[in-house]
Amino acid sequence: MSLPYSNAIAIAVGYALGCIPFALISSRIFGLADPRSYGSGNPGATNVLRSGNKLAAALTLIGDALKGVAAVWLTRWMGLGDVAALLAGVAAFVGHVFPVTLGFRGGKGVATAAGVMLAAVPASGLIALGIWLAVAVLTRYSSLAALIAACSAPVSGLLITGSATVCGAFAAMSGLLIWRHAVNIRRLMNGTESRIGRKKATAG
Repeated sequence: MSLPYSNAIAIAVGYALGCIPFALISSRIFGLADPRSYGSGNPGATNVLRSGNKLAAALTLIGDALKGVAAVWLTRWMGLGDVAALLAGVAAFVGHVFPVTLGFRGGKGVATAAGVMLAAVPASGLIALGIWLAVAVLTRYSSLAALIAACSAPVSGLLITGSATVCGAFAAMSGLLIWRHAVNIRRLMNGTESRIGRKKATAG
């Protein structure tokens, strides 16, 4: 199989997995409102948590992370190579952020990016998760935790693997994740950002 063809397959597989809307699936299972209709309007685990249903939020988090894991592992299982696996992971992340299933209006990609990192470079993924957890516990700001963890990803990926390809893939996800948090950054700066555990409100 030619390299362009194998990479194209990896990207298609990854994007398709990324488009699975676990926030909506878990909300429907538990009879909750569409997560796009309250809180931040974001179809992700943190916003589902604002519904007050922790199990639905947990299932969303796990599902979104597994999309990234599955994209990397499935591509490797298909024998398409490590570079193709990274491309599949990035494509899954892009699919979560811009899913065709939701009119290209998806989540911010934190859990999916974590899943990609854990599958591609486990040590780097664990570092990012540790940073996220520490900042989230200390500040109760999911967005701030995600931003700081995202900034660490390309650095840890490069230091652990020595691979510019890994660093580039992680940097691409981190850059898009930070861009998707632009509104959160403004709210953090003016002190109006919602904290973890806040109950739902009408989406603005």
